[in-house]
Parts: sequence; structure tokens; C-alpha cells
Amino acid sequence: MSGRTNPTVAVLMGGLSAEREVSLSSGRGCAEALRGEGYAVVEIDAGHDLPARLAEAAPDIVFNALHGRWGEDGCVQGMLEWLGLAYTHSGVLASALAMDKQRSKEVFARAGLPVAESRIVAREEAEARHVLPPPYVVKPNNEGSSVGVYIVEHEANTPPRLGPEMPGEVMVEAFAPGRELTTTVLGRGPVQARARALGVTDIITEGWYDYEAKYAPGGSRHVVPAEIPDEIAALCADYAMRAHEALGCRGVTRTDFRWDEGRGAEGLIVLELNTQPGMTPTSLSPEQARAQGMSFGALCRWMVEDASCGR
Repeated sequence: MSGRTNPTVAVLMGGLSAEREVSLSSGRGCAEALRGEGYAVVEIDAGHDLPARLAEAAPDIVFNALHGRWGEDGCVQGMLEWLGLAYTHSGVLASALAMDKQRSKEVFARAGLPVAESRIVAREEAEARHVLPPPYVVKPNNEGSSVGVYIVEHEANTPPRLGPEMPGEVMVEAFAPGRELTTTVLGRGPVQARARALGVTDIITEGWYDYEAKYAPGGSRHVVPAEIPDEIAALCADYAMRAHEALGCRGVTRTDFRWDEGRGAEGLIVLELNTQPGMTPTSLSPEQARAQGMSFGALCRWMVEDASCGR
């Protein structure tokens, strides 16, 4: 960060992915919070003219509030490093790995973390036969916010018919039953020498935790801290920090789990890690920070102070 009294922060939002509307909500909220923290803020809807917009704004720090492809998969991160700009969240490699669900799971498995069986197949194959025994899930390998998720129930006689939003290759993953848990990590960086977990949230919905449940008011209920055994809470924190470090992340990440409570500790499965968790009014990471006494503005300030160029 430069020595200016009021550093300029460019907040990137919107973008070109299927998660554009979520990103706009995240970005506007973060921009407002950062102004409240005393920063000079420029809001930028990240389109094809992004390098020119950044050159015009000449920010000290870039706050990356983009979600989905191009925004959190290493593409924007590489451009920001090429421009010599410090930015929030993880670097190029960690971002690219985390966005690729299959490759990140392979890294997690090598780190000794429990993951569900999965494979990448052509969408035609996923529509032609049961690639795994039901129940299983079919989803894009590189999207977030539960975009394009199909659940094939145990009694399904035929494979799913996939919609036009699905890519040419999809992930087929064994369905992990149980409660939906999630843990945010504030990672190592200029501000903090060691990563720390912010606790565990239990996400309660009427059905699948889909896009509507994630972002619509009242779509889900979040219990913070989760009412779970201390052993499971400690495992969530341990697994989340190990996942964060295995991918080489920095800044804020959020790791999602499924927990089959009837199996105890063996029923806890790592689903995926999000290098740029949502920062909307219903988002999980700001809730966890608030439960730890950290306001939304303080969380955004921490992220700006933690920003760097590289890694």
C-alpha cells in the first residue's frame, strides 16, 4: 500500500461470469464499507476494458469482489500482477487450482483431507449413463454459487438431462449426505503471520443449498456458531486451514463441508474451497467474522491491508 493518507481502492465487481449479479451485490457492499473505513473508493464493473479503467483510476490497492470464471480463476489475478497492482485474496496459482474442483480435490486428497469420489466426463456421457451409482451430483467443474448443479436421486432410473448452461465436460461426484457446514479462514499474509479459522456455520435449508437458497433473503438459515460437537468444530477448523495452505491461498477463504453425523468424525467430507467468498448481505464469511466481534467494515479493511502483488 502507498503512503497516502487515504489510499485509493478500486473495487472490481460485476464481470462476465454467471455470478455477475452476486458480484455486483458483493462489490457495492464492500465499496460502501471501505468508504466508511476512510478509503477513497472507485467502483469498476470489470469488462473487456478493465486494464484501461484501472490505468485511469490508478489505485493503490485492488479489492477483487468478482466471482466465477475470469474473476477468481487466476485470469484477473495474472492481469493485476502484470500491471504491478496489489490485490486482495489469493494469487494466480491458488485461484486457478481452487476454481478447478477436480484438481483442488486431488490436492486435498494428497494432503490427507477426506473428499468424495468424483470424475470428469463429457456431458454426453453423463447424459447417456450413470457414471457413478446413484445418488450423485453433476455440476460444472469451474463454476461457483451452485450454478448448474443436478442431483441424481438414489431411485433414479435414468441419468439427468442437462441444461444449456452446462459445459462440454462436467464433474460427476458421489453424493455426500448430511449437514452443510462451512468455515472461513483468514490466511497468512502481510497482516497476519498464521492462518486462523473463524468458526463453523451450520446452513439449514428446506432442500438443496442452491443459488436461490444462498442469495435470496430467507432462502436459508445460518446457525453461527454451529451446534455441533467440539470434536467436529475442531476438525472443520483444522481441515479448512489445511485446505487453505495446501492450495497456497492467502487472504480470506471459505471451505465447505458435508457432515454425516451418524458416522461421527468419519462422516466429515471436504466439498470445496472458495478463494473469494461472497460478501453480500446474506453471505457466510461476514457472518462468521461478526460472530468473532469483527464488523463488516473491519473485515474489508483487513482484506485491503492484507493485499499484495504476487503468489
